Amino acid sequence: MTSRPPGRPRAGVNDVVFAATLDTVHELGYARATVDRIAAAAGVAKTTIYRRWPSKGELIVDCLLDAFGPVPLEGAGRAEVLSSAIRWIVAKISEPGVGDAFAGVFSDAVSDPALREILATRLQDPYRIALQDALGEPETRVLFLIDVIVGTLLHRMGMTGEPMAAADVTALTEMVLSHFADDPA
Repeated sequence: MTSRPPGRPRAGVNDVVFAATLDTVHELGYARATVDRIAAAAGVAKTTIYRRWPSKGELIVDCLLDAFGPVPLEGAGRAEVLSSAIRWIVAKISEPGVGDAFAGVFSDAVSDPALREILATRLQDPYRIALQDALGEPETRVLFLIDVIVGTLLHRMGMTGEPMAAADVTALTEMVLSHFADDPA
């Protein structure tokens, strides 16, 4: 006879909540994807979510980290590494719910300094550090690279509601490579 802790099993709760979050954001939009609606879609109590994530913003950040995973820094040289990173983030932001969640949490962070700090430290920093290490670039230059790429993608989504077309991704990649592909030395 095995003993189990009281209450509902917790294994997989994060996965279920993250999937429900992206589905809800995709179906209703970021603003209408409340914690109540996400909890209902996940089949969990709202308190289950708030025990893990004190705010919708923190839930979205962890959901995005899960959706993004590690940045694949593949390639023989700087140009290939940059190109693979750009195409990776374009693909990730194009996934259902991910771009909407990403844009929404950024919008909320404009007027929420605490959420801005969470975005900077938990979402941006791991990718910034990975790019710095892979490219041998200083922090300010990598932050500018992130601003250019992510800012362009979010602007396009906000203006059209659609991810960037393949030809535009190629043009963006070529523009970025012309500035960043050369060795900084």
